[in-house]
Amino acid sequence: MNALPKSCSVACTLALMAAGCASRSEDVAASYVSAASYSGYSCRELGQEAQRVSSAAAAASGVQDSQRTKDTVATTAAIVIFWPAAFFVGGNNAQTAELARLKGHMQAIEEASIQKKCGIRFQRA
Repeated sequence: MNALPKSCSVACTLALMAAGCASRSEDVAASYVSAASYSGYSCRELGQEAQRVSSAAAAASGVQDSQRTKDTVATTAAIVIFWPAAFFVGGNNAQTAELARLKGHMQAIEEASIQKKCGIRFQRA
């Protein structure tokens, strides 16, 4: 009878910790950004803006994945070694929101580029 509450509490703890972990950068969905916000840009300006946003998104992806790794280590420590480590798991909503915003801008720039027939090639990881 004692085993049931213990296994239930372990399962609940694992579920709560998994919910708090940072998402992998590739799993972060883009926020909506209207391509109209780039309608006044020339093809050259769109290319430059795409490079700027792409660099910022790459940096934000690195930060996001780093946080994911830290959360995974803290979760493992919490499960295997020391349960108070669970309090260090939590992701970072601001980082995730920034990455989603940048991804949205990249999609809007790509859409504006297509509408203007700029011929800019966008590559995805």
